[in-house]
Amino acid sequence: MISRRNALLGLVAIGGAGTVSVGGLAYAGGRFPADRLTPADFADRFEEVYGKHTGFRRNHAKGVSVSGYFTANGAGAEVSRASVFASGRTPVTGRFSLSGGLPDAPDATPTVRGLALLFHLPDGEQWRTAMINLPVFLDRSPEGFFARMLAAKPLPGTGKPDPEKMAAFLARHPETAKAMAIVKKHPPTSGFDDSTYNGLNAFRCTNDAGDTVPVRWTLKPMQPVRPGSTTAPPGRDHLFDALIANISQEPLRWRLLLTVGRAGDPTDDATRPWPAGRRTIDAGTLTIDSVQTEAAGNARDINFDPLILPDGISASDDPLLSARSAVYSQSFTRRSGEPKTPSPVDVAKGQ
Repeated sequence: MISRRNALLGLVAIGGAGTVSVGGLAYAGGRFPADRLTPADFADRFEEVYGKHTGFRRNHAKGVSVSGYFTANGAGAEVSRASVFASGRTPVTGRFSLSGGLPDAPDATPTVRGLALLFHLPDGEQWRTAMINLPVFLDRSPEGFFARMLAAKPLPGTGKPDPEKMAAFLARHPETAKAMAIVKKHPPTSGFDDSTYNGLNAFRCTNDAGDTVPVRWTLKPMQPVRPGSTTAPPGRDHLFDALIANISQEPLRWRLLLTVGRAGDPTDDATRPWPAGRRTIDAGTLTIDSVQTEAAGNARDINFDPLILPDGISASDDPLLSARSAVYSQSFTRRSGEPKTPSPVDVAKGQ
């Protein structure tokens, strides 16, 4: 029989670079008790793990800005009165990224991919959401995320986490071990364009009749899905280069799917998927038709705070939501006051 220790050590390898920053959208922080963790603690830990890179995000540092639009078909209005779900087109500013705090890290297929969006709604209203290409998040609480970052810090000699520290962490956090097992069953696709992006956290949607239901959202690619490469393609920025080339040839599209939860479905635990067979509403199509090097005035300077929500969408009881909001703010404040250097991903070179 395989020992518990060996089983946990096996989980350390799941996702390659993802064990360090899997789903790393700074899902940590929030309204902490005065004698416990603070948003600054999390920003400091990102700098401890990845080093300090002035002017860049503390996590998901490597990325490009994109723009496009969302075309709603009206179906989402069944569960939410948010104007974004009324039939019509909404301008969108977005950002594709890789998890981790290194703005010039070589692209690796297992590294967690992110897509953050800002929907520009009428009358100055906004909806901001940050998603990743994992089916579940690896941590249930801010404290778990904080501990995992240190346990998964790469060793200088190997570039991989200390297996003993990671195994000890997983023994203390069985919910993370279960989530990693789920992630292992969903290997990454070939690139940004054919990835499915999940919001992971639950939210509450309220319609015109005042009915409220729990909802999770997903962006499902309309491009053909291809398996990820098991060997690293040439080029430090091969994932971004492919994304840039694809958008320059034709727009990329995803369907926005709203999964409606039922009574008893967990809304406070992003490590647990909802049961299969939950009703899904196809709310419309996201189109990305332009990509830009990060610079002043585009997504580089946007804080994709998950609690900036339109009327008709509200936060659930998931403790990670207020946590994410607080740490995003801390990271944004730090980088806003720092000198900027050019983004390592130059869109002009990839076209």
